[in-house]
Amino acid sequence: MTQTLLLTDPLFLRHDPGPEHPERPERLARILELLGREPIPGTERRVPRSATEEELAAVHTPRLREYLRGLRGRTELIDPDTVTSPDSYEAAVRAAGASVQAVEEVMAGRARNAFALVRPPGHHAEPDQSMGFCLFNNAAIAAEAARRQGAERVLIFDWDVHHGNGTQAAFWGRRDVLYMSAHQFPFYPDTGAPFEVGEGAGAGYTLNCGVPPGATDADYGAFFQELFLPVARAYRPDLVLVSAGFDAHREDPLGDLELTERGFAAMSTELKALAESTCGGRLVMLLEGGYSLEGLSRSVHACVEVMAEDIKDRFPEGVSPGAAEALRRSREAHRPYWSVLGR
Repeated sequence: MTQTLLLTDPLFLRHDPGPEHPERPERLARILELLGREPIPGTERRVPRSATEEELAAVHTPRLREYLRGLRGRTELIDPDTVTSPDSYEAAVRAAGASVQAVEEVMAGRARNAFALVRPPGHHAEPDQSMGFCLFNNAAIAAEAARRQGAERVLIFDWDVHHGNGTQAAFWGRRDVLYMSAHQFPFYPDTGAPFEVGEGAGAGYTLNCGVPPGATDADYGAFFQELFLPVARAYRPDLVLVSAGFDAHREDPLGDLELTERGFAAMSTELKALAESTCGGRLVMLLEGGYSLEGLSRSVHACVEVMAEDIKDRFPEGVSPGAAEALRRSREAHRPYWSVLGR
């Protein structure tokens, strides 16, 4: 069994939204350069396959799939943030396929855990709308693949600085996928308030913690210990999926949070331990945002070290007043659904 499978492809570097766009090819190039310069024992790198039409259709509507197919070979402005280049469609289909393949390898026991190092990112893409740098929703497509592989309960944890509105929308009315997000709030895309908890059968299975500007590694430790981990343990997922965006890093030009690579490693430590205690260690990470080349590459490297080696990072202690209030609001919104949060 491979300990940590890394799935990536030179095709991802050919998705090019333009020289001034933050989601530029250098993001992934810098990650791969650091992993090559400082290799991590226990990792294996492979080139992934593309997603099938059926795998895309598990999340996205015929209208959106047809629209994106029509952008093959073209440069197109989908919205003010989302731009395609001639190779973007193939890169997006390959990114979705890498996410599915990561799940398949982990669910089949051929890899203990996996990290899909992909572009373009995915968590803003809604079932019928590409947006926010994202074409297809890699995390949602991966979660559906896990369900087909026999997972009865899938946890998606999203630590990108921006709320994953697309992933939330995909599973809003369902309880077989628990979506958790820690994100700057209020912020783009203006979703992810604590009272957004799902509806119908999915009520309580969307858990948002809106994080105030300036939140630190220690604040995230409080969110994990007092909100996310108690609910995740009660849920007992069969797979832990992470929408791993690194734009909450303190060096990132798009966010206003103060996380360090050690904070991301601490989150990875807790989620790896959760997976080991509930589902045989089945953990899959998918690259989302992160626009400081140094902050991004160092943070990914730190997370892969946790995944592949017996390295454990811990959160500092303490919580700021703003983060404590955000935590209180989220706990209050979810107490009716999760007894582990008290009454």
